[in-house]
Amino acid sequence: MKLRRIYKNLICLSLSAMLLLSCTAISGCDNQKVKSRTAYEYFDTVSTVHSYGKESEKDFNKTADALFSILSDYHKLFDIYYEYDGINNIATINKNAGKSPIKVDNRLIDALLYAKQMYYTTNRAVNVAMGSVLKLWHNARENGLSSPKEATLPDWDLLMQASAHTNIEHLVIDQENSTVWLVDKDMSLDVGAVLKGYAVEMLGRYLEENNLTSYVINVGGNIKAIGKKPNGAPWVTGVTNPDKNSSDFAAVINLKDTSCVTSGSYERYFTVDGKNYHHIIDPETLYPSTYFTSVTVVTKNSALADALSTALFVMSEKDGRDLLSTIDQEIGVFWIYSDGKTAMNAQFEALLAT
Repeated sequence: MKLRRIYKNLICLSLSAMLLLSCTAISGCDNQKVKSRTAYEYFDTVSTVHSYGKESEKDFNKTADALFSILSDYHKLFDIYYEYDGINNIATINKNAGKSPIKVDNRLIDALLYAKQMYYTTNRAVNVAMGSVLKLWHNARENGLSSPKEATLPDWDLLMQASAHTNIEHLVIDQENSTVWLVDKDMSLDVGAVLKGYAVEMLGRYLEENNLTSYVINVGGNIKAIGKKPNGAPWVTGVTNPDKNSSDFAAVINLKDTSCVTSGSYERYFTVDGKNYHHIIDPETLYPSTYFTSVTVVTKNSALADALSTALFVMSEKDGRDLLSTIDQEIGVFWIYSDGKTAMNAQFEALLAT
């Protein structure tokens, strides 16, 4: 799945690296053997499963096989670029925009219903129907990265025309018949801001349903921790500092039975006339958001963390705090401004490692 290499630069420190730090000053070594498996073929990123559990290597590999099988299914269902034999996916839905409803797997129905819910939960800040706009930025970014001297911004008139085809109500989901229909022929879905986190949440639920704890899943920086270490200790991870001249983490936090996602502007961008343009587009301005360089969200549900990390990135801190007050969940948030200034809410502050 070619999700613009890493569609979202989710920068909670990679858990494979984090676990390697478990015997450093950041996290005390507990002499517990860690079992790990890594895959490279899903969501165009690195996916790793770690277990601190006491199961045998054979049982761990059986669990990892099941998790990667689930991840493979969601990778194919959520692909916006390629279709697969015997599967109607997001690419199929986009290809048939304006033509007819498409019969899809119930898992895709559930995921798109959640994505639509996030549109309203985030006050329209996260819209999977923004594909027509995001495609223009994607093409400009790819051209700018391959030919920096010829880099140009998307044409403003084309952006405005594309924005007329982003009405979420034109995404028609028929649960009874398990169909999806894009009523507008010029509309397309781009699910990168929500559905990778949704897939990770489904992996976490598989573990919980099978009474498996002391696991950590990391899909391209989207981290899901199931339970805690067998000795009761939390996992410890760092939030990358956007200042590339700094070797220090912007924050170091404890994770127990939760998810951590960061949206950042400082690794996925292209440059035009000396100015960087990243990939997180504000639906109000149709341009990359300029409030922050990094927003980290920690909350139990990985899909919610994924959506909120984008939503909070494209609104002011005040508006973000107002949004958080409307959501009945325990949510920790850490904002980093372009000038290096930081802010956090009380829930995030309570996670800081001492």
